Amino acid sequence: MDQDLANELVGMMAEDQHMLHQLFDSGELPSDSYHPRMKALHEKNALRLKEIIGSHGWPGISLVGEEGAKAAWLVVQHSVSDLEFMAQCVGLLEEAVAREDVVGWQLAFLQDRVRILSGKSQYYGTQFDADENGWPTPFPIEDFATVNERRARLGLNSLEERLEQMTEQERKRLANIQQTS
Repeated sequence: MDQDLANELVGMMAEDQHMLHQLFDSGELPSDSYHPRMKALHEKNALRLKEIIGSHGWPGISLVGEEGAKAAWLVVQHSVSDLEFMAQCVGLLEEAVAREDVVGWQLAFLQDRVRILSGKSQYYGTQFDADENGWPTPFPIEDFATVNERRARLGLNSLEERLEQMTEQERKRLANIQQTS
């Protein structure tokens, strides 16, 4: 395992999450537009990930460990201003899943995000929006009847279970808001 590379990727993920929380806490997020500081960080991280991929291939578990592989996934998941790069990484993740070098949910989330950003229906049901009342609802899903089979193949729980988890999280968030008001 390349510990230095793993540490670098995990550091990129930590910086991403720190800035995200900082912007939420300051009230700058959510926003109708891509926050310029968040966009700049995402683009910087994506550029570095491209260099890493160019040198090493996809940074999977065998190269950077589980946390490093998760960090690489997060970087590409947040590379929304470079859809072509994201789509290329879907193929790399498919190969990595086939050789059991990343966990399947990473492929599901990235592939669905790329499909949604491309104007297509998602395949695994990982991407959610809010309905008119603010409750989570999945973006359209291709071949809805078999989505739970696809989710199970990549280690995800059923769409119904995920929707219930997200709904419960929203209930708790709303209860916390009411308590502090």
